[in-house]
Amino acid sequence: MKILTQYILLDLIATFLATLISMTVFVLVFLVGDEAIDKGLGLSAVLRTIPYFLPQAMALTVPGTMLLATTIVYGRVASGNEIVAVKSLGVTPMSLVKPALILAAITSVGAVWLNDIAVSWGRDGVQRVFFESLEQIALGRLESQGSFTFGEWEVNVAAVQGGTLIHPVVRKNTAGGPPWLIDADTAEVRVDKQHNSLVFKLLNAEGEVKGRVFSLPGEFEQEVTFDELTGRGRSSRSPSQYALREIGPAKAEQLHRLEVLGEETATDTAFTLITGGSADTARGDDPQRRRQHAHATALLHRFGTEPHRRWSGGFSCLSFVLIGAPMAIRRRHGEFWGSFFACFLPILIVFYPMLAVTVDQAKDGGVPPVAVWLGNLVLAAWGVLLLRRVLRY
Repeated sequence: MKILTQYILLDLIATFLATLISMTVFVLVFLVGDEAIDKGLGLSAVLRTIPYFLPQAMALTVPGTMLLATTIVYGRVASGNEIVAVKSLGVTPMSLVKPALILAAITSVGAVWLNDIAVSWGRDGVQRVFFESLEQIALGRLESQGSFTFGEWEVNVAAVQGGTLIHPVVRKNTAGGPPWLIDADTAEVRVDKQHNSLVFKLLNAEGEVKGRVFSLPGEFEQEVTFDELTGRGRSSRSPSQYALREIGPAKAEQLHRLEVLGEETATDTAFTLITGGSADTARGDDPQRRRQHAHATALLHRFGTEPHRRWSGGFSCLSFVLIGAPMAIRRRHGEFWGSFFACFLPILIVFYPMLAVTVDQAKDGGVPPVAVWLGNLVLAAWGVLLLRRVLRY
């Protein structure tokens, strides 16, 4: 039994690694190429982004690779009548399936970790490479197109001469207020790595900021921080960009915020009733507080859903193997591609739409966050049913 287990496990690991490398390289080229085209990165910057894109590429390919490796190995074992030989010796085929389940469980934990690294360290790393290359990118875009947009900031120029911007117009779009407009005779752009900011050195600047008109003869510097540029500030970060270790404190922060808003509402209600206001008026708290309460509640739902989404996505590896192994054994013809697509098509039609729907509903508070696991449970139930048939006959 030990020899059989080692034989299956080593074959699975070798097939999984070989397939993972090839599929990851393909996805990695696509991700890096898309980023390079979208942001205009040079060759040096593209090469620096590869380590940061690697966790994301692997997180995307690991579940499918696990399913493909399982169908290849067990399709080959079944076509060689090795399952029949094991049964003739009175050994349950479950002994051949266990290595795949163990490997899938370990891989699932690794997939969760890869996803967590991809959305935190990987995404921040790509943004930092872009930020450090921004001076060259901005000058290239401005010279060729006359305009460049990054985050809420937009720059338009008449021309670029030797790295100097001629008649630049800097605009910042602000939510709920008039945009910032800064006009100047000339400007220079540089990246301040020490303070993580992009600095515009303007000559004879004038314009309007926060509703106030200004005119500044001579040189004037306008700084844009890395957080403003990439949206990494706490107020603008999406819950999907938080590492798992950050989600707990973020949920506590939103709960505290809701508690404070509730206390403020109760205080206002009591004050209104004491001063002779009606109960209807007391219950109608101000619109701004209602918006704040709705925003904090929505964030709380999203923070509650995010860990379940990542763990269920990672453990799809185990669910895929529960289906792939018995399906490949039952087909018995070694047609691993046929077995793979026979498993993957229902997964594509059932699992991923179910995951998307439950995640959206959980983010809106329509269902509990644990409902995100429903797709995994459906696949697991199907896999157990297939496995029972393999063990029975």
